[in-house]
Amino acid sequence: MVKTKTTFFCQNCGAQFAKWQGQCNSCKEWNTIAEEVIQKAEKVSWKSSENTSKRISKPQRISEISTQAEARLNTKDNELNRVLGGGLVPGSLTLLGGEPGIGKSTLMLQIALQLPYKTLYVSGEESAQQIKMRAERIQPISENCFILTETKTQNIFRSIEEIEPDIVVIDSIQTLHTDSIDSTAGSISQIRETAAELIKFAKETATPVILIGHITKDGNIAGPKILEHMVDTVLQFEGDRNHIYRILRANKNRFGSTNELGIYEMQGSGLREVSNPSEILISKNDEDLSGTAISATLEGMRPLMIEIQALVSSAVYGTPQRSATGYNAKRLNMILAVLEKRAGFKLGAKDVFLNVTGGITVDDPAIDLAVVAAVLSSNIDIAIDKRLCFAAEVGLAGEVRPVTRVEQRILEAEKLGFTSIVVSKYCKIPKHNFHINIIKVAKVHDVVHHLFG
Repeated sequence: MVKTKTTFFCQNCGAQFAKWQGQCNSCKEWNTIAEEVIQKAEKVSWKSSENTSKRISKPQRISEISTQAEARLNTKDNELNRVLGGGLVPGSLTLLGGEPGIGKSTLMLQIALQLPYKTLYVSGEESAQQIKMRAERIQPISENCFILTETKTQNIFRSIEEIEPDIVVIDSIQTLHTDSIDSTAGSISQIRETAAELIKFAKETATPVILIGHITKDGNIAGPKILEHMVDTVLQFEGDRNHIYRILRANKNRFGSTNELGIYEMQGSGLREVSNPSEILISKNDEDLSGTAISATLEGMRPLMIEIQALVSSAVYGTPQRSATGYNAKRLNMILAVLEKRAGFKLGAKDVFLNVTGGITVDDPAIDLAVVAAVLSSNIDIAIDKRLCFAAEVGLAGEVRPVTRVEQRILEAEKLGFTSIVVSKYCKIPKHNFHINIIKVAKVHDVVHHLFG
């Protein structure tokens, strides 16, 4: 009989220690180290069924390796397909994290119901009756979706061998436990071991597995950090539970870009795909308001029109405030210094507040010019024409610099009904019959002159 082995893990970051200590050396948190049993007997991991062919790896010359792309599985959800890079890759492991109540289970159940493939939805948090009630609210019941309420991995694999699904969804990885580890579900060792068993199953059978994961109060995936290294894709489902819009991002993607963005609207009947994000990022106001400017930005391959709001007021206290929501605060300070030094605007004794509407965070430098326009508009209290948008970077010398893929930004502005777009004079715009007025500027002075005379 194998002797029981124990070790100490940090419950916050997953670091391993030989003995107990008060503070974790990795994350510097106190009283988070606990003893866990890591092995109680011989490991009994998932084994392929008899009809599953095992692939034996052999060394190959790199010139002999086939580069033919494997066919991805279409999820029938355009937003999820975009974030994944075109669909689910066979044999991949995808981890979806998000705050409690944000809609992770609703999204995965909705996708499981609309998939044309045989799907096994494993839930360790809800009963089959609860899932059925939610499924009836979302859409008509699918004949391809199977529901299993189980937390023991050995029983899950036994059901998988019987059903032979094309896709497996686990809700959630923190509720699973395996016989090879004698510790509670959700512990560091259990999460690591159950994830390893699922990876072995996915790679040997070329079956994509989607894991739903809990997050900590810091916003990180609960469990050891190695979990995010083990999986192929890490998705983050963000949003405010008090608002109806949700954002899906890829923090890691071995099979696609991590810059893509998916937007959903939470409704009573489930999550609706938002194919035109500008409808939520630009407010519908009939009045002309000062301090607002529209910018053409890019998230991955998707062009977005976002609204920048600025408020400039006299500082009540001695030190003026600088606050930015959805925008880099250090970059805001840099732009204000450029306006002070290069354009002659006295903003050093004024409070400046900046906000990117829609609750998203943007790090594209192409919105710099819209930030300048919004700040100056609020400062002199003159509204900017709603049919005008901006797409350019601002340098420290006050020059307006060109940005990448400007043609795509111009076409998006034209499609959404804008009549003019302000870009850098040095942009290389291809010869195209644009039905929008392209205003080229070289310095911040030119922008001020064009907007306010």
